[in-house]
Amino acid sequence: MSYDLIVIGTGPGGYVCAIRAAQLGLKTAVVEKRKTHGGTCLNVGCIPSKALLHASHSFEDAADHFAAMGITVSAPTLDLAKMHAFKQEGIDGNTKGVEFLLKKNKIDAFIGTARIAAAGQVEVTGEDGSNQVLATKNIVIATGSDVTRLPGVEIDEKVVVSSTGALDLPAVPKHLVVIGAGVIGLELGSVWRRLGSQVTVVEYLDRILPGMDGEVAKNFQRILGKQGFQFKLGSKVTGVANNGNGATVTVEPAAGGTPETIEADAVLVAIGRVPYTTGLGLESIGVQLDNRGRILTDAHFSTNVTGIYAIGDVIAGPMLAHKAEDEGVAVAEILAGKAGHVNYDVIPSVVYTFPEVASVGKSEEELKAAGIAYNVGKFPFTANGRAKVNHTTDGFVKILADASTDKVLGAHIIGAEAGNLIHEVAVAMEFGASSEDIARTCHAHPTLAEAVKEAAMAVEKRAIHM
Repeated sequence: MSYDLIVIGTGPGGYVCAIRAAQLGLKTAVVEKRKTHGGTCLNVGCIPSKALLHASHSFEDAADHFAAMGITVSAPTLDLAKMHAFKQEGIDGNTKGVEFLLKKNKIDAFIGTARIAAAGQVEVTGEDGSNQVLATKNIVIATGSDVTRLPGVEIDEKVVVSSTGALDLPAVPKHLVVIGAGVIGLELGSVWRRLGSQVTVVEYLDRILPGMDGEVAKNFQRILGKQGFQFKLGSKVTGVANNGNGATVTVEPAAGGTPETIEADAVLVAIGRVPYTTGLGLESIGVQLDNRGRILTDAHFSTNVTGIYAIGDVIAGPMLAHKAEDEGVAVAEILAGKAGHVNYDVIPSVVYTFPEVASVGKSEEELKAAGIAYNVGKFPFTANGRAKVNHTTDGFVKILADASTDKVLGAHIIGAEAGNLIHEVAVAMEFGASSEDIARTCHAHPTLAEAVKEAAMAVEKRAIHM
């Protein structure tokens, strides 16, 4: 069997790439090492974490917020096994949905471990040890990423866990230590805090959410602190002693100094992710990597080896499912002779805590570093009618616009539904909109989206409700 395209990996980048290629008439196959499609995102990442975030938020609402709305209920009790079953139902629905879409688009799916034997040849090893070699004109590597290990700290997925193990803890830890104040650590820390854990976050840098707009990160840390998070910033973990029922975490200042120990029931290592290329045979065929283990590609996602392409977490750029999806569509269109393209200046990012944090485009720090003059418009949710009535007034909208042209360069939102609100600005930026364009667009009242309009108006210091 010979194909026009074989995609290795069926995470969001891989399966979307395969579907788009099939839509464009390319005979397409996928190879997936898991028994289910969807990659890390659907199986042990985005989807299950959002299920637990939703369920734990509902639990906390019932416990702490219903009474203020005149809803009297008994104190909620947690059935964690049933919550995990709720999570699994969501996983199954999504992974089976991908399987259906592959079949619908007549894409051949091979379950097994892939190795690129040569340009145009993919060897698939099944779980039973069987081997078959598939011929193809083109190969797209979409194998995603793996958790970054902390040197000297062994992850057993019971006491010391990665993001995978943190999704399946059988009991709520009394004290959870999270190593890393990035998106994954804060999201999963939020889940277990809502369910009753004391959460301590240890971060090497002197701030949370590295790369996020500084003002946003500072305000978000204050909000999480009010919720009960404890932070040890500018600190490094030098050891984790696992006794089987808990762990002793040794922490000292990042610059060096007197160490301290923290007793924890569970420890989450969430210090980032690394490209996953193990076993692909890249060295033997000469595919070049950069110094961070990412596959080097050109503007058309092509590696230095003709006919081999790469997308998603294995190449440079933010490790986000939607970035991988857009790259998957782009490379499929390029292979079909079309003009596939990804605008890396307009890729939204969301932290799915409560409140949510969302951003798109440049931060103030990035604009200052680039020497770009800009204007800032900010509007707090405390001044938004819908947020007031919903008691969701934490946070604000911030819009950054070019000082001379008024073109929107970035936006940052802390607040309820920030992950949805950010897309209004993303669409505006994709069309090269100015802050005035957003400000003069009629927004329905009463909605949280009015805060986006007011922030756009505030760029020219003409917000109405502030």
